[in-house]
Amino acid sequence: MIARLSGKLVEKQPTRLVVDVHGVGYDVQVPLSTFYEVGEPGAAVSLRIHTHVREDALQLFGFSTALELELFNKLLAVGGIGPKVALGVLSGIEPLELTRAIRHSDLARLTSIPGVGKKTAERIVVELRDKIGAAGAWEASSARHGLSDADQKLNDAVLALMALGFKQVEAHDAIRATQALLGPQAAVEDLVRASLKKGGV
Repeated sequence: MIARLSGKLVEKQPTRLVVDVHGVGYDVQVPLSTFYEVGEPGAAVSLRIHTHVREDALQLFGFSTALELELFNKLLAVGGIGPKVALGVLSGIEPLELTRAIRHSDLARLTSIPGVGKKTAERIVVELRDKIGAAGAWEASSARHGLSDADQKLNDAVLALMALGFKQVEAHDAIRATQALLGPQAAVEDLVRASLKKGGV
């Protein structure tokens, strides 16, 4: 199975990239968030890959962050959701906003995503809410104490790592250390990405 592709971006279209790796062009389907993250054709690119094998096809789905890939895999575990719908979900909502919508059973936000009806939204909430429960408990605890904008950004980054399986203390320590390196103005996605890279994820 292909887990990662690193090479040169040779074609770029919304939801689809072609990556040249040593002369072989790989067709990779991506969410819009990854499409906007990668550079222009000719640039170096590195993607986390989910390889989807069917009887009649082998498809590659690429993601610029570990959080996107993790959420994609969680969505695939929901009954009735295939790769195309899962990709559509990630194209229609930011990863951190998706985790919040699931934790808070926000069906209105989920059904606002193109291609996601009420039944699909309900299945997403029912089947995934408990899988990110630890992060939800951390968020609820933080909300009771009230947070400044800076602390809320730190909290969101910790939540993202916890959704990926980090323990609360590990996530908090990792984000604090990364914030000290990148500075207080670093965005949530930058904090998460740098923390995962530092941890070898």
